[in-house]
Amino acid sequence: MKLDTSPIAAIATAPGRGGIGVVRVSGKNLMPLAQAVCRLKAEATLKPRHATYLDFIRADGSVIDSGLAIYFNAPHSYTGEEVLELQGHGGPVVLQMLLNRCLEAGQEMGVRLANPGEFTYRAFLNDKLDLAQAEAVSDLIEASTEAAAKLATQSLSGVFSQTINKLVEEVIQLRMLVEATLDFPEEEIEFLEKSNARGQLQTIRTSLELVFSQASQGALLRDGLKVVLAGQPNVGKSSLLNALAGADVAIVTPIAGTTRDKITETIQVEGIPINIIDTAGIRDEEDADGEVERIGISRTWAAVADADVVLHILDAGRGPTRADEEIVARFPDKVPVLRIWNKIDLSGHKPAVEELSDATHIYLSAAEQLGMNLLRAELLRIAGWQQTGESIYLARERHLLALQAARAHLQVAAELAAQSDQALDLFAEELRLAQERLNSITGSFTSDDLLGVIFSRFCIGK
Repeated sequence: MKLDTSPIAAIATAPGRGGIGVVRVSGKNLMPLAQAVCRLKAEATLKPRHATYLDFIRADGSVIDSGLAIYFNAPHSYTGEEVLELQGHGGPVVLQMLLNRCLEAGQEMGVRLANPGEFTYRAFLNDKLDLAQAEAVSDLIEASTEAAAKLATQSLSGVFSQTINKLVEEVIQLRMLVEATLDFPEEEIEFLEKSNARGQLQTIRTSLELVFSQASQGALLRDGLKVVLAGQPNVGKSSLLNALAGADVAIVTPIAGTTRDKITETIQVEGIPINIIDTAGIRDEEDADGEVERIGISRTWAAVADADVVLHILDAGRGPTRADEEIVARFPDKVPVLRIWNKIDLSGHKPAVEELSDATHIYLSAAEQLGMNLLRAELLRIAGWQQTGESIYLARERHLLALQAARAHLQVAAELAAQSDQALDLFAEELRLAQERLNSITGSFTSDDLLGVIFSRFCIGK
């Protein structure tokens, strides 16, 4: 995202109709714009951070709408610049008229339409938020569960950033000791022993492992688990989807091949979003009933390849068939698979979980809601979810990658430390690289290209 300091404007509320809508402008010297768009007394100005009820007017003085105008002076605003917020009625037409008026009145000032995420990007550039906090803004807006919203609020307040910054400070302190020793090579001291550098390094590594574990839990809360139901036609995939969802979201009939396309439903288990995808029954494409079913089967295999977990549904009454074995042979190695033996109400089996050499087998009845808690618990186990009293951070994939990279550099540093003082220069370099990766989380060391990708995913007006 290229830096452009010209004033920006956008509708800051979600598309659609509502009781209230907000047009936001950010930049420098916005009071002339406010005087042009708002009906104020001659040469009057808006009092900073006070709401003023007035008319929003066109260039000819006619009224567009009436509402509240709030002016925030720099740096006491969301972006750190001057900000003007115009709060009117939430109809899309009236808001677009008000936005167009702001762009028209600010034409000589260079006011332009904001890019996605540009208000938050400016807040980041003006040190109102660090990068992890800026991402938390988007996470809070997009939160799909109450738990995710709470964690996003914590990250926005700086809890995650403070934890990362504490790790960075510990790495810096150790680097200072190492590099001071490198600056005075004539001092023949056993640096690693006298300074307890190995102990300090181990403390940092232990702290990093805890943060990574907590961040991994948060990433799961944020993104959820993608679960694909797969199996032959008429083994109860749609019944299982309905049982997990607690509603009739898929059509269930005794006719094989009822489901022809993917059906997706999101549920919550212990606050974790579980995105369940019901798919067309798998059988030999030569036996498929027409082109529609063949396309459905093809889409099933595409969904399986992209899954976090595959539930292979089988009929407990008839046992495994050759067709089931052929399906198993085609499952990708990288995707965990649970064997779900459905219809135990007809087969006489009891609800159970069996850990066998090929996979975990679960016996249940979707129709009678038998053994469903066993399945939910197993999904949480595969997801790596653990109930814990420790803090959890709503992390993104890039945060986890940065933590993993920092962990790898600290591992190398530990191996170098085992060589006594003979590799202090390499030891110091690994610490520097670890620090750089940790700093990338909060944005202290982040490329412009990455910033562009991150903020372009925000909604316009935020």
